[in-house]
Amino acid sequence: MNAQSDERGGVARVAEPDSVTGDGAGPERELGSRAPAFIKASKPLHVSWQVGVFAVGLAVVAAGVAMLVLPGPGWFVIFGGMAIWATEFVWAQLVLRWTRRKVTEAAQKALDPKVRRRNILLTAAGLVIVAVLGAVYLWRFGLSLPWNVSE
Repeated sequence: MNAQSDERGGVARVAEPDSVTGDGAGPERELGSRAPAFIKASKPLHVSWQVGVFAVGLAVVAAGVAMLVLPGPGWFVIFGGMAIWATEFVWAQLVLRWTRRKVTEAAQKALDPKVRRRNILLTAAGLVIVAVLGAVYLWRFGLSLPWNVSE
């Protein structure tokens, strides 16, 4: 991406828009801090704000990573933490833009009629296989649970 840093205001901005994403959203938001103006006016206060935003975002991302192995919406929480970071950090804004672009591409690809037809056929074949295996189990063992089968 072609982001430039403005040393006076500490704000990065896009020099020239590469292209519009084509999803009807229009041009993307300006890169940089979204802190209130009175916080940006004072360098120590702005740095403290950034440390706080980073700490909160880190806690949310860490909780999301823990939820990948524990019960919970892990990826959703991780992207929530990235969104918190994106309120203050350009690198997180760029990661979220890339992620949004990839999700949009995947959604468009999934809606392609050929891909949808293939996915429906694969799902139907999988359901038939599961149904046949279930029928074989019921025919062989009846309605007993697997850990109660004595054979």
